[in-house]
Amino acid sequence: MALNYVGVATINLVAALLSIPVIAAGIWLSAQADSACVQFLQWPIISLGVAVLAVGVAGFVGAFWRLPWLLLAYLVGMLLIVAALACLAVFIFVVTASASGRPTPSRAFLEYDLDDFSGWLRARVDEPGRWDQIKTCLAATPVCSDVNQTYATAQDLFSAAWLTPLQSGCCKPPTRCGYTFVTATFWISPISVAADPDCAAWSNDQTQLCYSCSSCKASLLQNLRREWRRAGLILTVATVALLAIYALGCYAFRTAKTDELFRRYRQGYT
Repeated sequence: MALNYVGVATINLVAALLSIPVIAAGIWLSAQADSACVQFLQWPIISLGVAVLAVGVAGFVGAFWRLPWLLLAYLVGMLLIVAALACLAVFIFVVTASASGRPTPSRAFLEYDLDDFSGWLRARVDEPGRWDQIKTCLAATPVCSDVNQTYATAQDLFSAAWLTPLQSGCCKPPTRCGYTFVTATFWISPISVAADPDCAAWSNDQTQLCYSCSSCKASLLQNLRREWRRAGLILTVATVALLAIYALGCYAFRTAKTDELFRRYRQGYT
């Protein structure tokens, strides 16, 4: 049975509802401590989600009240949005293709190296003055205070396979530096500190810790990689669904216009 304008309106309403997971993905990123400190990806995602909602509602209104010009604007607008979503999803997976996370002897957790990540991601934390803002933001979060409360002994910490990248890279000195555990965020320096900038950057000042270390930058990027790829997966699913709905909407719109022309043609001969 041919789809009429009611069918077109229903399809456009479904398209508008698909904005919900896209907007939710952006809000979820904003709620993550690391993404909130970087503030890069969440706003483009939220903006595209709002655009999907607005264009979907416009298409619904155009179909319900039979406004061909608004339906055409919907078709053009949705095509551009689907293309933008697809480009953003591809971009996310390209810049996060490289991963870090290296095992350390006698430790269950992983440690992270900045060189393992894409140049584009590294540039996000190496811009002049940028990292100072990010580390100040990270220091204001409970990421490292939670480590102190959770891991009371060296054995607790060393066997913590579930230590998050941020906790591993920012809240303790790198294992290679040879520091001695006192608490999870307080360590005794060895007699001879390794010739490594991260080893010299460590501070027992609870507002400093390893926030100036390259390992902290790497762990932040590892966290972002994990979160961005989850958001990218949502964008990919939403893009495929919107593309299918867009194709169905084009067919429904063409069918509705054909039916309307045929009805007018018949009325002209009765």
